[in-house]
Amino acid sequence: MKLTKLLWGSLLLLIVCLPLAACGGGSTGDAKNLTFWSAANPPQQAFWTEMAKEYMAQHPDIKISVKAIPENPTSEASIQAALAGGTAPTASENIFTGFGGQLQSSQAIVPLDQMPGWNDVIKARHMEKTIASWKFGDGHTYILPMYTNAMLFGWRMDILKQIGYNEPPRTYSQVISMGQKLKQKFPDKFVWARDALVKDTWYERWFDFFSIYDAASNGQNFISGGKVTANEQAAVNSLSFLRDLSQNKLLLTQTQTDAFETGLSVMDIIGPWRFATWQQKYPNLKLNDTYVLTPPPVPDAMANSQDIKTFADAKGLVIYKQASSEQQNAIWEFVKWVLSDPQHDLQWLQTTSLPSARDDLSTNATFKPFFDKNPELVKYAENIPNAVPPITASKYTDIQVSLGDQAVIPVVKGDATPQQAWNSWKTAVQPMLNQ
Repeated sequence: MKLTKLLWGSLLLLIVCLPLAACGGGSTGDAKNLTFWSAANPPQQAFWTEMAKEYMAQHPDIKISVKAIPENPTSEASIQAALAGGTAPTASENIFTGFGGQLQSSQAIVPLDQMPGWNDVIKARHMEKTIASWKFGDGHTYILPMYTNAMLFGWRMDILKQIGYNEPPRTYSQVISMGQKLKQKFPDKFVWARDALVKDTWYERWFDFFSIYDAASNGQNFISGGKVTANEQAAVNSLSFLRDLSQNKLLLTQTQTDAFETGLSVMDIIGPWRFATWQQKYPNLKLNDTYVLTPPPVPDAMANSQDIKTFADAKGLVIYKQASSEQQNAIWEFVKWVLSDPQHDLQWLQTTSLPSARDDLSTNATFKPFFDKNPELVKYAENIPNAVPPITASKYTDIQVSLGDQAVIPVVKGDATPQQAWNSWKTAVQPMLNQ
């Protein structure tokens, strides 16, 4: 009799629990209540708030609450705290591939390429080329890029014309030759002024070494599957370029303010966020007059290469596994709705000025009026398919600090040859990858 009661009790408990298990542990009552964390940037929050408002008007059974990611002390730390406390949002943006690697290794985010209609979204948003470099080592894609800032090199053509150049140099040897001519006429000027090259700040490697390496390697993966998979010759060539700039006294590593803008240097890596400051502070800088924008210089053997790769300062959105399966699917339907309409990307551009991660951003007629008003952003749009996001290794900070300490800084200071520095970094980094 007691056994029969026990069996019936267990069966009843199983029947009650089945609906919860079917929806991934969440309750069906909140399956339509979704939370989306936007970047703590007012224009981005405004965009997502408007998107949610329009979507809810068409889908009155869905409620999407948009909030800015807390930045206490950083957005990444806030997301990790929410995950640890079981209060993660359904989805969020502002995720770059390095942090995404941490989230993926802890199994906190959903592989988006397994969501229904994934290929339809990629096709509708014309992201076939862009999305290729966002694949993780396990073959899945966990982050859907929202924007891509392709790092471009700026050149002070007003100064270069004074030493006989009508277009900027394209290869390493051409840059060095130009620099020597620059020094002959303007002894106090430099090719590049960058104090970060003698500092090991991890994220600074994005805006020097990786921009140069991605061009030299045609975007070959730097680290994959717990191994260094970089193109070694391209890496050594990149370090050699930095060495040659330093040895020829064409590189200024002392701290300067606005060296490129004032003409102290004639080359710099330029992100599109610089232009707002230029409009206010340096109105004399005019595109295709005072300055031009190009992909990074390349090794001499690549002189005739087309579609040169570069580093991408880029972030995207993820869906969290803490959400129930119904919530995951519901927020995915919202994401698909947002990203399948080019008018929404136009609204994103107009609101945030961040280049949407679309292969056709520079050719789609939808965006022409925007770029007619913002011609300095055209080159960034054109180079989105060539932009390579950060490494996906979860220990990205340690890896890139070591890249500075073991490779970039010793080469720039003349304390190691490019090959020695590269070997030292590989020896130092492998234990990090094995942990």
